[in-house]
Amino acid sequence: MYPDPYLQELKAATDGWFARGLTAIAITATGLLMGFSATPAHATDHTAAPAAKAWTPASLRGALAALPTGDAERGRVVNQQLFCASCHGDKGVAPTQNWPHLAGQKAAYTAKMLLDYQSHLRSENKGAALMHDLAVMMTPQQIADVSAFYAVQPAPRDDGTPRPTAGQGLSAEQLVRKGDPARLLTPCASCHGVKGQGGKLEASALAGQNPLYFTRTLLHYQSGLRANDAAKGMSHFAKKLTRGEIDALAAYYADLPVKP
Repeated sequence: MYPDPYLQELKAATDGWFARGLTAIAITATGLLMGFSATPAHATDHTAAPAAKAWTPASLRGALAALPTGDAERGRVVNQQLFCASCHGDKGVAPTQNWPHLAGQKAAYTAKMLLDYQSHLRSENKGAALMHDLAVMMTPQQIADVSAFYAVQPAPRDDGTPRPTAGQGLSAEQLVRKGDPARLLTPCASCHGVKGQGGKLEASALAGQNPLYFTRTLLHYQSGLRANDAAKGMSHFAKKLTRGEIDALAAYYADLPVKP
């Protein structure tokens, strides 16, 4: 299990990468004004936008279906021009421990997260605030393209991030494949796939994910800080897990990709 100082160090690191992120935003905004990409009209006045309406499964399906078809090559360009690569890497593998890996992530999930950032449905920390300021500058086509780009990248293996040690609770293998009927916990694989490849709509791919980001995400769901899941499945699931089980799952999924 990560030691308690881990969270304090993470907060200190967050302040640092948030400051660097603001620089990236300034550069990105300058690039947009110079014609790097089209900026939707609403981007200049997003602070006055009304509160976002929570997704229902039907409204989420409709929003994703309304996006244009994504092109991975155009998405590669978006990843560079909008400085997504500065946090998520040239091919979707984050160069630091603070950001998620997006390589191999389902296009629908990436697109939903960008829509959530645009509308403030995701606003759990400074990182989400940074993502909001970037996402509101993206057109639907750019969202679809960059989502397609990450989806065709191979999931990370051996990314070098530290693996937590499992603590008290069930093993990750049992949680993934069998769940826990006593706590009404369904198997993780029922939504995210046996190989962590992801499922329908917002059931994300988990294979190869940065374990520190994975842990932080489940802690945010557990505390209610993050609540943008349409059916509240992750919120209910996370609240029933021990910290040891969260760490076990983080390590399990980080090392899940099978070598070719």
